[in-house]
Amino acid sequence: MSETKKKSINLKLLWRTLKYAIPFKWTLIFTLLITFFTAFMSPIRTLLIEKAIDQYIAKNDLLGLNDVILLLLGLLLVHTVLQFFQSYLTGWLGQAIILSIRKKIFRHIMSFKLKYFDTHPIGALVTRVTSDIQSVAEIFSQGIINIMSDILQLTIALIFMFSISWKLSLVVLLPIPVLIWATIYFKNFIQVGFIEVRKNVSKINTFIQEHVTGMYVVQLFNRENEEYNRFKKVNKAHRDGWLQTVWANAVFFPAVEILSAISLALLIWWGAKGVMNGESSVGEIMAFILFVHMMYRPIRQLADKFNTLQMGMVASERVFNILDTDEHISNEGEIKDVEIKGLIEFEKVHFAYNNENFILKDVSFSIEPGQSMAIVGATGAGKSSLINLLTRFYEYQKGTVKVDGLEIKNYQLEFLRKSCAVVLQDVFLFNDSILNNITLNNDDIEFEKIKEAAALIGAHEFISDLPGGYDYVVKERGVMLSSGQKQLLAFLRAYLYDPAILVLDEATSSIDTTTELLIQNAISKITEGRTSIIIAHRLSTIQNADKIIVMDEGKIMEQGNHKTLLKQNGLYKSLYKHQSDDQ
Repeated sequence: MSETKKKSINLKLLWRTLKYAIPFKWTLIFTLLITFFTAFMSPIRTLLIEKAIDQYIAKNDLLGLNDVILLLLGLLLVHTVLQFFQSYLTGWLGQAIILSIRKKIFRHIMSFKLKYFDTHPIGALVTRVTSDIQSVAEIFSQGIINIMSDILQLTIALIFMFSISWKLSLVVLLPIPVLIWATIYFKNFIQVGFIEVRKNVSKINTFIQEHVTGMYVVQLFNRENEEYNRFKKVNKAHRDGWLQTVWANAVFFPAVEILSAISLALLIWWGAKGVMNGESSVGEIMAFILFVHMMYRPIRQLADKFNTLQMGMVASERVFNILDTDEHISNEGEIKDVEIKGLIEFEKVHFAYNNENFILKDVSFSIEPGQSMAIVGATGAGKSSLINLLTRFYEYQKGTVKVDGLEIKNYQLEFLRKSCAVVLQDVFLFNDSILNNITLNNDDIEFEKIKEAAALIGAHEFISDLPGGYDYVVKERGVMLSSGQKQLLAFLRAYLYDPAILVLDEATSSIDTTTELLIQNAISKITEGRTSIIIAHRLSTIQNADKIIVMDEGKIMEQGNHKTLLKQNGLYKSLYKHQSDDQ
């Protein structure tokens, strides 16, 4: 993904981000109105202080002074209330917007081809959906609205200053050109640091996600120290990026204070002479002292908030890079809600993951409705690729794949996948209850039906023995269950969704001999009456299949049933004899 280069704020990118506030336009408008009114509060209070000094204190008018003080207190109270609403509404607006963006990006990611996840680290995607989107929220909660408020307050202060004395105003503004140059330099310098920070946050998340998931391998091979040292390097790069921004802040903000002090010194020097000459009043000098603080404080805050805006813009570009990624399986099919009988046909299919090295080469076969077909072959022969094409997780380059005589692209993608169920060798279970892992939070599946299906398959007994039964939480990836138990839950999940086509991808290869009989019973129950494709490692488990195809290097070498293939004295017989000898 491209990173934002060192440049000014990208207005096109900013506008695209701001468009997400359109559904909340009335909240935004109300917040901007509050921002407008609060910008006048401090300058007006300053004018009242000038009036109190020149018209009431200087003339010993205590009654008039009391009126001004009460008015000042009233304005301060109103200002406090308005600031509360401004702070709350900007925070609410930011969170409402990221809720909308986060839902959109998550749905977008869920529609990606599996090929995308093969080539992009999961940790980077986690960063986009979490911390990057949070930075986008700060564009609204701490960035652009507050920047508008500070700019408006600064403008009003300058107008009031010139209305009082244009000479004093020019004297106070003498250091401003230096401040403008410093602000521009600061902005450009700190953006580079923010880019490094966001990039390294993504690297840290990726590193942690991979190593926590693969902790078994790290500990098994005693690689803790080496991986810790690698982690230190990733963190050091992140720290260096932050230190670049810290260094810029450490230089810029003291510079603002120095320039502010110079403005005050010039004001006092020039103003004192004016008071002595009768050109200025004490009240005007006091008002200008307050105006100097009022002018430099927004400038300092502008730098802080510009930092926030810069960070948000860097993050928003990374988020939009994901939203602009077109890695979807085309879903132009219109056929749905028809009865799938289960006729499957592959006709001269060629497939490559990278469009160059073909994994499948001129593959042709058919399965009649209700039949079972087994696929055998060495690792890398292309067995699992057939399933990925049937369920349209990947697209083939040549040939045709048909279901019930129609090319699979003619079916609506959701309906096609709903009509197929796949049980993998490595069963994935969520950190949730057994019930939710079985139903995938589908409330339409009745609990009694679940228990009946579990009893039929042979899973009800072990589920009932667990603490809490169907409410037992299996932890992340189902670590609290054995391989056989997870496999039974996968069978149960597939059975409850009642697919027309069932695929078992090496579903028995990791099961011990004791559990194999239970698994074979479950397989016989869930395959009954539906078209079944069984990718098998153990040839003893597929001898009763209606058809067996033998694959090697992406090609179908042999087809037939168990007895026919043994008579051919080919590759299947060689594999069968080899496994029999091992046993």
